[in-house]
Formats: sequence, C-alpha cells, structure tokens
Amino acid sequence: MKLIVCLDDSNGMMFNNRRQSRDRVLVENVLELCKGEKLYITKFSAKLFPEYSVEIVDNPAEVGDGYCFAEDFTVNEEVVDEIIVYKWNRIYPADTYFNIQLENWSLMETVDFEGSSHEKITREIYRR
Repeated sequence: MKLIVCLDDSNGMMFNNRRQSRDRVLVENVLELCKGEKLYITKFSAKLFPEYSVEIVDNPAEVGDGYCFAEDFTVNEEVVDEIIVYKWNRIYPADTYFNIQLENWSLMETVDFEGSSHEKITREIYRR
C-alpha cells in the first residue's frame, strides 16, 4: 500500500478531531499522483474529494493495494510500501500525530509547489 499523509513541522495530523488545514492544489496533486490507481479514503476525508472518483471505505489501511489517504487514523507500518508526505511547512496545533518514524525509510523524492492557501507545500516520497 502507498500511504498519503499531510503533516505539519511537528508531524501533527489533526487537532480537536479536525484536520489542521486543507488546500485545493494539494488535493489536485494527490489525484495526479494516484492517476490510474485506486485512492481509498474515509468518510471524514470525502469533503476534500467531492467531485472525484475515490473509494470511501471504513478502514482504507486494510484494503491492501492502491493509495490510502490517512488523516483521521494511524496505520500499521507493516502494511505500507511507500509513504507520500505532504508538509504544510508550518506548525499548527495538534493532538494527533503521525505514528511512523520516517528516519527508518529512504527519501526518494522531494518536490515543492505553491498551494492555493499555502505559499509552499513540500511533497516527499519515502520507500523501504
């Protein structure tokens, strides 16, 4: 499985049961990256992808193949082959943090782009 997450500079994912931020250009970037493969999300993330073809499931991490967009749950590292991290490049309040140590993974690619609400968003791709 290919895991996609959005993190702040402290590896925060959520605060008070809400996403830290959102960005239309980031969503477009995710969809372009997943082109041709399934993108699995939860109902919580459906607001981000309203007019796009995505698969809404209870637990995307259990599906196996394809891409899993995780923002309201953590994932068992053993089922992940690749991690795509979108960094907000700032610190937001957080009470839910990413549970995988990226130091144990190999950084394969880094790309910066301008978002619709963020001056700079960084996409990093990690593999085992």
